[in-house]
Amino acid sequence: MKRILTSIALVASAVSLMAQGTVNYNIRVSGIVVGHVYGSSGTGPLDSRSGNTTGETPIGTQVYATPVLQGSGFSAQLFSVNLADQAEGGLVAVATSLTTFRTGATLGGTIATSIQTIPNVPIGGTGTFQLRVWDNLGGTVTSWTAAAPLWNNGLGTLAAGKSALFNIANLGDPVTFPADMVNFKSFNLTSSVPEPSTFVLAGLGAAGLLIFRRRK
Repeated sequence: MKRILTSIALVASAVSLMAQGTVNYNIRVSGIVVGHVYGSSGTGPLDSRSGNTTGETPIGTQVYATPVLQGSGFSAQLFSVNLADQAEGGLVAVATSLTTFRTGATLGGTIATSIQTIPNVPIGGTGTFQLRVWDNLGGTVTSWTAAAPLWNNGLGTLAAGKSALFNIANLGDPVTFPADMVNFKSFNLTSSVPEPSTFVLAGLGAAGLLIFRRRK
């Protein structure tokens, strides 16, 4: 009998360790977390800003130069990895978290909400998270994998951005409440532009062409 009870306890422990935690996928929970995602800065395509404003929770001092994102033209997805304070390179997409943005004076700038099961963080565990957002170009760019090269191609093809990494502790289970995204902070999108070296090379090429034409 004792062996049976021990086996049951071991199985229960293993199941608990394998169980996937849950998160309240919501960046607007009154009194807990209120953050937004803002458009590309009007002061420059590489003007990346992060942090909350005085009207967000927790209160911050950041100021954004553009309105918040709204509607289905922008996609957002949550990325995660087990344990706190992990490197960005280890994060993987939570497949079911792909979503768009709510609209209106109150809800604009916030993601359409859901309860997300996090495959790589157990119930009661702590994970490192990041929200990634991109202009989906009319629904044609359907994943971060597709968006990232277009964001970084130096041509300004699309605007995108990533939140600062943040930890979520004590992930919930189907019985208890899911964990809130308490450490999420607002951020804005940026549009990539050619590196300065690209401009230099282009200028040299144009100058060379002019010299060649004059010699002819």
